[in-house]
Amino acid sequence: MAYDDNGIRGAADVANADATPRRAKRNTGERLSEMRKRLRIALDAYSDSRQDQLDDLRFFAGSPDNNFQWPADVLKTRGSAQGQTINARPCLTINKLPQHVRQVTNDQRQNRPSGKVIPADDNADIEVAEIFDGLVRHIEYISDADVAYDTACECQVTHGEGYIRLLTEYCDEKSFDQDIKIGRIRNPFSVYMDPTIQDPCGSDAKWCFITEDIPKDEYERMFPNAAPLTSIQSEGVGDGNLSVWINEMTVRIAEYFYKEAEQTTLNLYPDGSVTYQGDPQDKQMRQMGLRPTRSRKVEIERVKWVKTNGYEILEEQDWPGNWIPVIRVVGNEFEIDGEVQISGLVRNAKDAQRLYNYWTSQEAEMLALAPKAPFIGYGGQFEGYEHQWKTANVNNWPYLEVNPDATDGMGAPLPLPQRASPIMAQPGLIQAKMGASDDLKATTGQYDPSLGATSNERSGRAILARQQQSNTGTYHYVDNLARAIRHLTRQIIDLVPKIYDTQRIARIIGLDGESSMVRLDPTQPEAVRRIVNEEGIVIDKIYNPSVGKYDVKVTTGPSYLTKRQEAMEAMGQILQGNPQLWAVAGDLFVKNMDWPGAQELSERLKKTIDPKLLQDEDDPALQAANQQIQAMGQELDQLHGMLKTVSQSMEAQKLRIDEYNAETKRIQAVQAGMSPEQVQEIVMITLRDVMEQSVPMPQMPEMQPMQPSMEQLPLDMGMPQ
Repeated sequence: MAYDDNGIRGAADVANADATPRRAKRNTGERLSEMRKRLRIALDAYSDSRQDQLDDLRFFAGSPDNNFQWPADVLKTRGSAQGQTINARPCLTINKLPQHVRQVTNDQRQNRPSGKVIPADDNADIEVAEIFDGLVRHIEYISDADVAYDTACECQVTHGEGYIRLLTEYCDEKSFDQDIKIGRIRNPFSVYMDPTIQDPCGSDAKWCFITEDIPKDEYERMFPNAAPLTSIQSEGVGDGNLSVWINEMTVRIAEYFYKEAEQTTLNLYPDGSVTYQGDPQDKQMRQMGLRPTRSRKVEIERVKWVKTNGYEILEEQDWPGNWIPVIRVVGNEFEIDGEVQISGLVRNAKDAQRLYNYWTSQEAEMLALAPKAPFIGYGGQFEGYEHQWKTANVNNWPYLEVNPDATDGMGAPLPLPQRASPIMAQPGLIQAKMGASDDLKATTGQYDPSLGATSNERSGRAILARQQQSNTGTYHYVDNLARAIRHLTRQIIDLVPKIYDTQRIARIIGLDGESSMVRLDPTQPEAVRRIVNEEGIVIDKIYNPSVGKYDVKVTTGPSYLTKRQEAMEAMGQILQGNPQLWAVAGDLFVKNMDWPGAQELSERLKKTIDPKLLQDEDDPALQAANQQIQAMGQELDQLHGMLKTVSQSMEAQKLRIDEYNAETKRIQAVQAGMSPEQVQEIVMITLRDVMEQSVPMPQMPEMQPMQPSMEQLPLDMGMPQ
């Protein structure tokens, strides 16, 4: 197939680029040729293993109606021949595998792995990590992510491989804001991932296909502007790679993710800024006269997305994340002679299940072909009563009679007829059947305690310990799913700052399922900005998820509902032994109950509890009230000191007045024996002494406009006249 690009355009791109060497942009023909070649590589790499996986899936789905668990050659020898069923032998299917598979998958549903975001550098903030947790739970909720997780886990355990994907969608038809979604991949055989990956989750994949075969008329309706199929088929004559895309009835459509590497230079400037050479920030630094202190060559990988029919590109765009958004969930993985073999729980249990079906069918055949146990008696005993005895096996006769004339020749009556011993299954057959059942347990790693069978343990702790020991044999399935969810959460953390790239109000969901709204601002320089009022109280917070680095760890355990039920049982036992705790934690106990009206009763009980026990130190309203109380206390202390000073001044004035009165009375007593001049001199000296020793009145401080005011003080402020 000829292409319009002979390399000149690529050379021109390199010549027009910056001084840093970059990979030349390839034309469409080169990309399509590489894409078809990669799909062929994946088909060849996965063909043998997936054939075995498909057989595992069919075997797991075996039932009495489809006989998937019986080999075709065996069915030919045991089934009807040319419409004759005389020699047909039973082919029973007693499928015990779903019980063993559900033991693993349902345990995963009860103890779902979940990612928890943690700060990874100095710029990250623990509060932003909690916001990330809430955003991830919100994304899982709007995506019905439990369906995607359960489907991937079921495929992983059954035949060894499942997949989960990430998508982005607009919030609604009138919005430019996007949401991140977690998607389900029901058919894992439609995914072809780079077979050279080393990470079990596929985090190092360079490319990946998600294919879909659609009818030709549906294809023409969905893509009316695409090239006609007749022209594609004529162009593809002799191209074997194109034959996997188009056949007589369907057209294969593929979503093709691939990474494109780009060589550039990383520069470090004196102020600590790190930029790629040629970027706007790097050009701005150079215009300011700054020169990098250190530089090194790096390779940047960007993820591309293409929708194609193998011949032309129908749609394409860049994917904002750093990884291909397809997450692999693997069961058992082995590399043998350079070929990867993948299996699940069913693979090693197939022969044991076949044996169990065979021995069950053999037992049924033996009992069905054996004659019914007859009655044994002497000749002549049944004469006259033949009808009753011939129908004794089908009719419930109230009694059976014998001929009394039948004697042993000496006149003695013959013994009564007796039924012969019934045909029993051979002990060896029963033992073989039990052995096949035990082989099923051994090959799946699940024994009686984990399957609910009774054992010698009697205490609850001993039974739980035995079940945990049995679950150890299948724990790697749950652990591999936890790794996949960790990688999925890492991708979400990487996508959030790129998708939530404008100021918006986002919804987060807590562990208890309660939702709340937070404000995101990707333009602010700090991770968390606290908005305070005039009194210094934090009234709101704004978060920037793009500041700092965050990592993910995985926790596996019961859901919040299960934990709440366990908490209710534990609190019930504590309150039963300590009834006085009802006055302290009774509202919490009732809050965890599920019956109607429990929440209303919890609120009423909460009102009866001492308010000191319910105080929340982080409550803004409580902080404001505490600050107001402290300010009022300081003002009251100031007023008390002022009143104390006034009281002391009043007492000092009273002492001086008493001294003046006493001195006046003394002068009056001696006035009769003194001249007017002497009396006047003594009075003037006394007045002068009183004026010099008098205590001045304190200056009233300026009052702040806070309550209570001076008029409301319950004190007598009257001055003596």
